[in-house]
Amino acid sequence: MPDVTPAAATTTRPELVGTHGMVAATHWLAAQSGMAVLERGGNAFDAAVATGLVLHVVEPHLNGLGGDVPVIGAVARSGEPFVLCGQGTSPAAATIAAFTDLGLGEIPGTGLLPAVVPGAWGTWMDLLARYGTLTVHDVVAPALGYARDGHPLLPQAAAAIARVAEMFVRDWPTSAALYLPGGRVPLPGARLTNPALADTLERLVAAADAHVDRLAGIEAARSTFYEGFVAAEVDAFCARPVPDSSGRAHRGLLTGDDLAAWRVREEPAVTIEVFGRTIAKTGPWGQGPALLQQLLVLAGLDLADTRPGSAELVHAVVEGAKLALADRDAWYGDPDHTEVPLATLLSAGYADERRRLIGPDASGSLRPGYADGWPRLPLSVAASAALARHRLTHPVTTLEASGEVSTAGTGEPTFGPTGPHTTGPHTTGPDGTVRGDTCHLDVVDRWGNTVSVTPSGGWLQSSPTIASLGFALPTRAQMFWLEPDLPGSLGPGRRPRTTLSPTLVLRDGVAELACGTPGGDQQDQWQVPFLLHHLVYGMNLQEAIDAPTWHTTHLVSSFAPREVALRGVHAEDRLGRAVIADLRRRGHDVTVTGPWSLGRLTAAGTRADGMRRAAATSRGMQAYAVGR
Repeated sequence: MPDVTPAAATTTRPELVGTHGMVAATHWLAAQSGMAVLERGGNAFDAAVATGLVLHVVEPHLNGLGGDVPVIGAVARSGEPFVLCGQGTSPAAATIAAFTDLGLGEIPGTGLLPAVVPGAWGTWMDLLARYGTLTVHDVVAPALGYARDGHPLLPQAAAAIARVAEMFVRDWPTSAALYLPGGRVPLPGARLTNPALADTLERLVAAADAHVDRLAGIEAARSTFYEGFVAAEVDAFCARPVPDSSGRAHRGLLTGDDLAAWRVREEPAVTIEVFGRTIAKTGPWGQGPALLQQLLVLAGLDLADTRPGSAELVHAVVEGAKLALADRDAWYGDPDHTEVPLATLLSAGYADERRRLIGPDASGSLRPGYADGWPRLPLSVAASAALARHRLTHPVTTLEASGEVSTAGTGEPTFGPTGPHTTGPHTTGPDGTVRGDTCHLDVVDRWGNTVSVTPSGGWLQSSPTIASLGFALPTRAQMFWLEPDLPGSLGPGRRPRTTLSPTLVLRDGVAELACGTPGGDQQDQWQVPFLLHHLVYGMNLQEAIDAPTWHTTHLVSSFAPREVALRGVHAEDRLGRAVIADLRRRGHDVTVTGPWSLGRLTAAGTRADGMRRAAATSRGMQAYAVGR
């Protein structure tokens, strides 16, 4: 397909094209901060650190300095993409017995019990040391300024605070003190400051500034966080019980020793060859390989006979996603602690087998595949799937009516009316659609260095603010299972299988594109039509991002209550009535969402002629791409 396409379509924004560098991020202040670093001579990795740190400040409902950061990137003219696993591990005391002894059948999604080691700061420092050129002082300055001097509060953040305001006052007074200034919910656009976070950043910068050598300064900033005052404050805070989504108060299991023992890891990327490109993702401690599985299945179909947004294409993509995500739920986990048959799952023969399962109608079953052994789904998932199958033909079941089966729980998207009923950071829009769950950024510089990052965790609504530090801990342990002998079972020092999934695309061994999106279980679904639109159908980045999109809910939710909505499809109404009717005829249970409601994609990369380019979604009205 041509790499430079005529401007045939009207897009919400232009695809940016230039020579100096590009930054795309889910907040305009973060993107511009990263671009300022490029303008000062920094490279893409320096800019990524500055951009990500600003995201921690200006999108506190979607990520924080105490969160998680998976990174995938490539050095200019290198054919070797790298991954930094910025996912913190579970505490040494995090055993299944530790939870069952408390009378818990699942890990709470909020509070201190689900806290894992905060990986963000260590990952930023590692990226800066390995691949950057600037100092800690240089890259922290924009975020420190916004924490100290303030930033305009996003409407979605104000809405998130409003939903939990009562709970903050009653249960989490440290969060109330920060996010309810004057005892009131701040208005959208109000200036929000975080003096404690600014103080924390200043102390970390001061530790670095005490050293003339750049690398010594970076290490000092890292160790001051994980072995110094931050670790001490985390240790003391986790020793005090706070109410969580179980309805009771619990202490945390995380200690300062857990922080001191943790290090970010650099790993090789997991890659496949498809559509004339190399697609690179993280390992199976994230859901990234599920995108690769989807693309391998789709590459064997005759996509030339389909058109963008057609019922045939949507059906094929949805059915492929169901199969890949079933494998995710049955096989993925921390490969240090479980055998993940990734070579088989990403093989051509396995893709052929899975492709043959796609028929003309929507499948109503969870179908993980045999990959060097029998797949195993949690027992609770099997029960949920059975109930979901029953619901397809029986709207209200006898079991539900009798109260013997409960589907209530602490889901990721919303807060309930009586207290904290969330395990994650989603906000819900006026049309009922979920507005993101995390952040994303992509950077390419003048030399061709390219990086994609999906910061998340440490959400203001999921764990109480540590008053002395100005940030909350990540509650990622909620993604573990308390059932033993599963790939995702809880255990000490394990990485939870996350949904965070940045993407890197290479052509002829050179990085061509970095992309990604917030969205939890949808991250590696929304990226599929984007990549098809761009790589197969020849759309430019902005056209591919703007195109109508969709996703399936036919999967095991990664967040409590771990629901399964068989045959479920959410589709933007811009797909058109005829397409939606066709999908329903095929057996899909379609929920029609607003015209610009799904996905918050950003992308940045390099054209075949060497020009840099970038684009960002208009959905949500806050993502921004900048460059020249």
